[in-house]
Order: sequence, then structure tokens, then C-alpha cells
Amino acid sequence: MAHSLISPALNLGLLDPLEVVHAAEQRYRDSVAVGDPLPLNSVEGFVRQVMGWRDYIWHTYWHFGRDFRHANALAAHEAVPDWLTDLDDGAVDAACLSDVLGDLRRDGWVHHIPRLMVLGNYALQRGIDPLAMTDWFHRSFVDGYDWVMVANVVGMSQHADGGLLATKPYAAGGAYIDRMSDYCGGCRYDPRKRLGEDACPYTAGYWAFLERNRGRLAPNQRMRRALQGLDRLKGLEEVVEQERLRGTEAI
Repeated sequence: MAHSLISPALNLGLLDPLEVVHAAEQRYRDSVAVGDPLPLNSVEGFVRQVMGWRDYIWHTYWHFGRDFRHANALAAHEAVPDWLTDLDDGAVDAACLSDVLGDLRRDGWVHHIPRLMVLGNYALQRGIDPLAMTDWFHRSFVDGYDWVMVANVVGMSQHADGGLLATKPYAAGGAYIDRMSDYCGGCRYDPRKRLGEDACPYTAGYWAFLERNRGRLAPNQRMRRALQGLDRLKGLEEVVEQERLRGTEAI
């Protein structure tokens, strides 16, 4: 987690990424020398994010140029809702979204996984305009530099570039959030349900997202199995209508 926690200092130039990488490597070697090695996968993941992903995003930003921010391959045009603009966690019942919004309002920062898994996933499912969502991330996060947010939000989070940066949309239902976090246990929504008052908005929203973008995503081989699941899903029309009515209301 620490690599995104230090991202404000990195983006401000207070920390040099290469110095951070060397320090992490030396800490690992020191731990090995005293017979208490740090987990190699943890150190490697940290180094890969600081040295690899940041560099990739930086070069992606400049390579694709100024027009990249206007990409909208999934034709998403919904406005950012007021409750999201205001970081109003009290207006939201979904435990994951409420918790993340509360942390963001308090700290101006949340870890990169909630950014993708909760915030970006919501916007992607609900068809919020990617440029407006990029602006929201830019204004809401203390590490929200333009080169960071444009590539990460337009490409990685909203798949608005049609696959130039990442090969498939970062869309997932409530079961994924449940598996990757501890949010769902006390939530009023059930991640296993897609219809009804206690149906998880992320679970239902995932299927509505796939149905809305079926034609656009059909050429993507990585989406083949997910799209095939649409044809086997019971009550798909009801799910789509339920989520159309829900729209971008606070969930």
C-alpha cells in the first residue's frame, strides 16, 4: 500500500522515485542479512509500482498527447452526481462507497485499489463522462497531477481509450469487492444479489454495464466469457431496467 501513500511527495518532487527504489532494495538486502527477510513479493510489488507503473503512466500521458483526455470509446455521458462531487458519504448506503468517500473527504487520498475497485468501477458502470470523472479525481486527490489522472482514469479506470492502455475494462461486481475487501459484511446490500431492494448496486451495475456495451466490447477477446454470461443470466431485462431507474442516484 505504501507506494500510493507516498505518491503526493513523489509527485511534488520531494522524493525521487529512484532513491525510493534503492532504499526499498537495500531494506530487503538488510533484512536478508539478519535472517529475517521481508516478503520478496511485497518488495517486488512496491518497486514495480514506483519504478514501473509510474514510468509507464508518465510516458503514456506524453505519447498519446492532449487529445487522449477526450477519448470516450464507451460513449459515457452521464454527469458526476452532486453527492459524489461533494464527497457526501452520509448520502450513500453502500458500505464500500461510503467508507471510501469518507476517507477521501478526510485525507484527500485513498489507496489505488479503492480508486479503481470502488470509485472508478462505479463511474464505469454508471456511464459517467470520463473527462468529467478525470476532473473529479484531479480536484479530489492530493496527488492528482494531470499526467497521473488522465492516463489512469481515462485509460485504466474508465476504458475510455478503447484499450490503448489496458486490454479490458476494470469492471467488477459485488462478489469481487467482497473477495478483495471487508466492506460487504455489514452492508445493507448483498453482493450475491442483483435484483431487489437489497441487491448490490455493483453486482447489478456490472451486468447492466456489460449489456449496455455488449456491441462495443464484443471484439475484445478478453471480454468473451463475460459477455457469454449475459446470455445465461436470468432476469437480465429486469436487472437492466432496475439499474436504468437507479441511474446515478446515491446508492
